[in-house]
Amino acid sequence: MKVNGKDFRTVCMENNEVKLINQLLLPHKFEIHTCKNHIETAEAIKKMIVRGAGAIGATAAYGVAQAALESDEDNYKDYIKKSVETLQKTRPTAQNLFTGINYVYNSIKDSDFNEIQKIAVEKANEFADYDAYACKKIGGHGNSLIKDDCKILTHCNAGWLAFVDWGSALSPIFMAHRAGKNIFVFADETRPRNQGSLLTAWELGQEKVPHGIIADNAAGYYLNKGEINMVITGADRIAANGDAANKIGTYEKAVLAKENNIPFYIAAPTTTFDLGTEDGSKIPIEERNPDEVLSISGIRIAPKESSAKNPAFDITPAKYIAGIITEKGIVKADKEEIKRLFEQ
Repeated sequence: MKVNGKDFRTVCMENNEVKLINQLLLPHKFEIHTCKNHIETAEAIKKMIVRGAGAIGATAAYGVAQAALESDEDNYKDYIKKSVETLQKTRPTAQNLFTGINYVYNSIKDSDFNEIQKIAVEKANEFADYDAYACKKIGGHGNSLIKDDCKILTHCNAGWLAFVDWGSALSPIFMAHRAGKNIFVFADETRPRNQGSLLTAWELGQEKVPHGIIADNAAGYYLNKGEINMVITGADRIAANGDAANKIGTYEKAVLAKENNIPFYIAAPTTTFDLGTEDGSKIPIEERNPDEVLSISGIRIAPKESSAKNPAFDITPAKYIAGIITEKGIVKADKEEIKRLFEQ
């Protein structure tokens, strides 16, 4: 991504430190957050300094590499195993987190101490590089769906900041805009953390893509009026049958799109798929702090005596999904098609 004309990745590793764009400060301040060890990296994921399926996957992969670098010959296997457990506990829903951890850990768990540090760093970089590559390919495939004068609805943030680079749902949009297509993006604000208004709108602005922020509850109004031609969102985990977990409110958008005959697409790399999970009902849904609902920017907006419920994700059944845009092409949200995707 370019910020003020300079190239950045959402996450990278320099001199054994993990460098992250601090998403908690955007859009008002751009700052790089440094994690000096795997504990600080785990905390950055937990506190959502870094967020988004691909971004936390790459960050967790780097966290395992840090643990390998921190370990000594006497206890390295136990130390790295415990670090893996720490990183796995940070966020429960996004599959990329577990894919990234396993990608590095499985490459070093049976290796000698004199090999693990070099291998771990190489594999973490490899995983991050693939994330950026896959998202760029998603952009190319998704761009083929976008016609000139297209108006697109997206939900939450699945752009540069949610992955190492390019993003998933926004990658086709960036590609279409760079290709000279006339497009307009409706960006849901995405309560309660407002990733749409804070992050997606910032990214679209950096890329100079015409867009407008809308309240979450306004999406149905524009879909019904025929002012939206397609919906593209990301996903945090896709089950074997095509059911997809994504930011809370995605399911509503999919149902509304179906009701109004508007195609609803999911964009995600293959690292987001969980073939070991049969369907969406088996995907764990993270419950976050109720204060995110009760307050905005630290200011309480609800009565003191009120409580809140705060599921961070919901499940969109495969029947509402027109297609899944992956780095290998666009596939139906169907068990057999997804299986074939992994046989390529």
